[in-house]
Parts: sequence; C-alpha cells; structure tokens
Amino acid sequence: MSFRSAVITFPGSNCDRDMADALEKVSGTAPHRVWHGDADLPSGLDFIALPGGFSYGDYLRSGAMAARSPVMQSVVAAANRGVPVLGVCNGFQVLTESGLLPGALLRNACITFVCREVGLRVENSQSLFTAGYAQGQEIVIPVAHHDGNYFADDATLDRLEGDGRVAFRYTEEVNGSARQIAGVLNAAGNVLGMMPHPERMIEPEQGGTDGRALFESAVKGLVGA
Repeated sequence: MSFRSAVITFPGSNCDRDMADALEKVSGTAPHRVWHGDADLPSGLDFIALPGGFSYGDYLRSGAMAARSPVMQSVVAAANRGVPVLGVCNGFQVLTESGLLPGALLRNACITFVCREVGLRVENSQSLFTAGYAQGQEIVIPVAHHDGNYFADDATLDRLEGDGRVAFRYTEEVNGSARQIAGVLNAAGNVLGMMPHPERMIEPEQGGTDGRALFESAVKGLVGA
C-alpha cells in the first residue's frame, strides 16, 4: 500500500523541497506538490505537510495570510476528518493562525533570527508522529526562525500539559517559548506543529538522523510500512 502525501507550497515557502524529499526518501513515494491557490487537495491523502519558509513575506503576522489561502480550507477540513497534518516552522505558524492549533508564535525573545541545532526532549511518545521515539528521549534538530516564541495563556498551557499535547520541549533556551515548548498536538492527536526542522535531519550527510523517526512513525502508523 502506497503512502499518499502532499506538501503545500505558499509564496515564500523555502523548505517545501526539503519536506518533499524527506517524505519520498522515508516512504518511497513522492508526495503531491500542491500550490496554495489550489482550492482542492488530491483525493485519498494519508498525510499533509505545511513546510517552513516565509509565506507572503511574513506580512501582517507570520502565517496569517497563508492561513487564508484557498487550499487551507481544504486542509482544515481534512484535519477535521482525521487526516494527519504536520506543520514545521512557518507551517506551525499557519496552523495556529488557521485555528487548528492553539496559541501563537511571537517574535523571538532575543529579537534575532535563530539558526542552529538545538536540543529537544520528546514529551509525548504515544502520538502518530512520535511513536518512533522513547518517552523523554533527547534529540538534536535544527531551527531557523525569527518568530518561534510560542505563546498561550496559562489556562491553555495547563490544558496542553495535562492532556499530553506537548510533543517536544526545548532542553535549552532558544526563543523565549512558554515552558520551553517546541511542538504541540491538537486534541485529536492528528495535527502536529513544531518549530524545529525534522526534515533537515533524516540522513547522516545532513549531520544526523534524529528527525527521521518522525516521518517513519507516520508512515508506519498509517500504512504499516
């Protein structure tokens, strides 16, 4: 059974090819490439990815304009049907702006662009995306963002913590994110947003393979590959 995935490209996306390459190398099947102006997604998708970049030049707020692209209505509908959706970096911003995830991504506390490898701890190893990791496992994944400071009110943060919806947490200070949160899940567990870039750590030639398990987890969980 093949793995049917799609990578959405917005004006200003710059990690869409990286994401497509990671999905193809792990699943063996090239993903559909979908332009933001397409109102409809390919039928029968198993997985949707929103890549990193600077959609619409980050005007207004990062991800705000992309969240209102024609394709996002279909992405939201698919997510609400249970189709897994992964948003990385700018994709995480789009997920919060579209209402699929709570909270917001603010300007980094240091007011500078952060581009380096960072330590992460796996806080929930029971999701579709993280089942390939051990609970509490520490991994290294690169970040590259200017607006990665995750913010939510205390009640929302408490709910995320209590429901096990914090997927990844920074092991070091990176951008000022509340409670060092690096990635969160929706209530149903089929939507994950994270600022670090797992697609940039799937082969030894990239400097490490700590991101590969995320894609392998999804493929195995969805098609048993």
